Amino acid sequence: MKEKELIEFKKKYHAFRHHAWAGLGFLSVVLAFRLIFFEEAELLTPVIIILAIYIVISLIFTYRYRAGLSYEDKTVKIEKIESSRDELEKEKIRVETEKKRLKLEKKKAKGEVKKNKKAGNNYLFFCFISNQLINN
Repeated sequence: MKEKELIEFKKKYHAFRHHAWAGLGFLSVVLAFRLIFFEEAELLTPVIIILAIYIVISLIFTYRYRAGLSYEDKTVKIEKIESSRDELEKEKIRVETEKKRLKLEKKKAKGEVKKNKKAGNNYLFFCFISNQLINN
């Protein structure tokens, strides 16, 4: 089969599949309505029969156009998915390493602050803090 035919078959398959499911949905609503209101059961019988025929026709055409399912534009989809996954993984790794680096810097700064406080050297403490503020 030609590629254009497969594309068309795929579109028709999805359309008829949609109609089959929609018909089943309507049929279930009509049957529920019929069970609730027993008096109008005779009025809903033609509607139920029409919906059943509609569903059967949709299923027949779904079966007829099932060959369209074999067509899939695999190359573009796979490349896009893999590239987006790779980019996402790289971004996650970069964010994690950045968090670890910042955590280590913070820990190092806390250690220096404690060290300077214990030594009582306020001048070095002031220089260290101002240097940290300038760098960030």
